[in-house]
Amino acid sequence: MNKFDINKLTRNNILNMKPYSSARDEFKSFTNSMIYLDANENPYENEINRYPDPQQFQLKKIISGIKKVKTAHILIGNGSDEVLDLLFRAFCEPKTDNVITLPPTYGMYDVLAHVNAVENRIVNLTDDFEPDAHKILKKTDVNTKILFLCSPNNPTGNSFSDEIIKKLLNNFKGLIVIDEAYIDFSKKESWLAKLEEYPNLVICQTLSKAYAMAGLRLGVLYASTQIISVLNKIKPPYNINVLSQQKAIEILQLKVFDRQVIDILNEREILMKAMQNISFIKKIIPSDANFILIQVDDANTRYKQFINHGIVIRNRSNEPLCANCLRISIGTKRENEQVIKLIKTLENA
Repeated sequence: MNKFDINKLTRNNILNMKPYSSARDEFKSFTNSMIYLDANENPYENEINRYPDPQQFQLKKIISGIKKVKTAHILIGNGSDEVLDLLFRAFCEPKTDNVITLPPTYGMYDVLAHVNAVENRIVNLTDDFEPDAHKILKKTDVNTKILFLCSPNNPTGNSFSDEIIKKLLNNFKGLIVIDEAYIDFSKKESWLAKLEEYPNLVICQTLSKAYAMAGLRLGVLYASTQIISVLNKIKPPYNINVLSQQKAIEILQLKVFDRQVIDILNEREILMKAMQNISFIKKIIPSDANFILIQVDDANTRYKQFINHGIVIRNRSNEPLCANCLRISIGTKRENEQVIKLIKTLENA
């Protein structure tokens, strides 16, 4: 992308504001053995009486090592939803600007657009669940600030074509946010290696899926230092609490996620094979994620049958292009055996 200027994209009030400076921002070496009387904290130690590191330095250092991205390009949020919301608040003028989303996709993009009074211009994916670059670019105007690409996509599970994404990166005038929440389950390479090449590229990932920390609510945004600087201006000073930072560091240091991902991918293949030649399953969407989207004869009926047998799945029939579609997350070997047993029972009923 030529002559990309983040200042022209940023809301004027954000450009001109002076960010809040917390006590922990002003004195950064707070892990040292000092007497801390600067933040009006309760002085009696109980492991949580002190404010957390506002920049999550130790956690970012570990993530940097895993993802091979410098810490200066990393922003951590209270779940991916917070970092997505920060993008709206920093770059989209309410009641003026617009964003583009590509259903069927992650529903929070649309919710956050409404919360921030930003128009959401919808361009449905093609029948092959790919972005239609021509329609997307035709839908833009001078007030189009962000394009959201979820790849691997939720709820379909497929990854988007690299060539289509490159075309968009080279021609779209705003930010392109590639949501890679499921990238650790895909054979395709992350777009993280392209951060330097495309200054309008923003990548969102999460510790909720492959890293098994959904309960901690930790989302990670990767972007140029200029974009990170803008987002840090409006980020709540202590958005990631002490316990979440400590637990995330502890789990990441265990280094068990690679083995767990391998197990999940193996179970995904076993489940997909078991679904073949089942008469009520009309279509199985190839998946690069930790779930499978299937089209069945009657999603409402099949969903109730799963529930009645103690298995909770997701009915995605209300999404565009997903009529009679069910989304099944990959569980443990024992859980998947129960799913396969139920499918065979229903087939023979």
